[in-house]
Amino acid sequence: MANPLKKLASQTVVYGLSTILPRFLNYWLVPFFTYKFTNPADFGINTEIYAYISFLNVILTYGMETAFFNFVNKNENKNIVYSTALISLLSTSTLFLLIGLFSSKFIADNLNYANNVNFIQWMVLIIASDAIMAIPFARLRAEQKAIKFAAIKIANILVNIGVNIFFIHFCKNAYENDVATQTTSTLGNLYNPEIGIGYAFLANLIANVFSLLLLTKEFMGFSFSFDKALWLQMLKYALPLLIVGLAGMINETFDRIILKKLLPADIGMHELGVYGACYKISILMTIFIQAFKFAAEPFFFSHAKNEDSRKLNALVMKYFIIFCSFLFLATMMNITWIKYFVSENYWAGLHVVPILLLANLFLGIYYNLSVWYKLTGQTKFGAYITLLGAAITLIINFAFIPTYSYMASAWATLLSYAGMMVVSYFLSQKYYKTNYNLRSFVFFFGFALVFYFVSLLWQGRLSSIIELALNNMLLLVYCWLFIKFELPNFKRLNAAG
Repeated sequence: MANPLKKLASQTVVYGLSTILPRFLNYWLVPFFTYKFTNPADFGINTEIYAYISFLNVILTYGMETAFFNFVNKNENKNIVYSTALISLLSTSTLFLLIGLFSSKFIADNLNYANNVNFIQWMVLIIASDAIMAIPFARLRAEQKAIKFAAIKIANILVNIGVNIFFIHFCKNAYENDVATQTTSTLGNLYNPEIGIGYAFLANLIANVFSLLLLTKEFMGFSFSFDKALWLQMLKYALPLLIVGLAGMINETFDRIILKKLLPADIGMHELGVYGACYKISILMTIFIQAFKFAAEPFFFSHAKNEDSRKLNALVMKYFIIFCSFLFLATMMNITWIKYFVSENYWAGLHVVPILLLANLFLGIYYNLSVWYKLTGQTKFGAYITLLGAAITLIINFAFIPTYSYMASAWATLLSYAGMMVVSYFLSQKYYKTNYNLRSFVFFFGFALVFYFVSLLWQGRLSSIIELALNNMLLLVYCWLFIKFELPNFKRLNAAG
């Protein structure tokens, strides 16, 4: 029992490094952007474009990653599974690329970027390149080549950050100095103020091209062959997951797509920028859940046939909730200094942070629960559950954004993920019964919530140093609860291995 759990932990650490380090570095672009572009409307452009990128990435990969994991574990000829999936995505991505570039002017006009058609062109190229790389990265995960996976991901973000710093720091500063002194310089001439925050998209595109070069072996190191019958089976398995993914993206990003459209034109981009920046403060929870998801999906598939697989799933869930509850508490107990992650011009949106942290915790629990319909092949239930979440998201956003702005979006996210979590739990107990330790879940999550609400009693009433000290005393008490009640169990598991 312990060895598989240790392996998942080690894989989560490795994938965590490949996810945490790039995302951690990438998230440092948020303060970089918010301090360089102090008008939230500028960051609103970044928030909106990346919402479209996230949404369209789901369409362009159409569940083929998970289908690849499912079929590569069942098929002795793993090369044909890889080749078929890769050719499928190469074909659809090329078609999307041609259509997107051809219609970029039309899209730009309709999104109010008529003066920045290049933003749309770069967006299309980013989406297409992301989709093309999906299966090679999935193959690295399936073959447990986590080091290479991590190295390429980290290289991508380092290039991304480097290009951003070059244009938005060095070139922008040189340009502003040239304007102030009425001189010209080489670096200043490289900066175009009409692009501004758009250099973030150009940097992303350059980084993706670099990653494609690093994946050359994955693209060329096999014989291209396409199995139509296998492809149709993969599509049958994947298409419900596409619905899941689309509905999931509605839950995750649609609020940032419609926010400016449902608010008055004079404040829409400003509110979007504030919300997008404060959304990023839930960094630790988001990063951990993403790292866990990368490691857990192939892990659960590979252990599905073991007798104790359901017991293992329950153990994974328990420690996942304990750790995520800790991340929620750690963030909120230290929000007095974490808020400096973004410029002061964005602090008006800080009250959405605890809501979004809890929303992401519920999403992580849902990811754990979702293993039941993936392992049983009943992916249609995943579609139903996520569509329910999307419906909650859409109804609340359309009904309340005009009055409550991004607060409505935050609550919609929380209620959507909570609803998905609850429904998935009851369905899992019917179709793939697993004895989860609900008492342990409620105990640790409940204490995290209680400690957070206790901290509100002195929030803003004491000096920041005393407030921070009291908050972290509560955090230490939470750690003591784990040491007292769970650490002995954890040690027994390790000893058994």
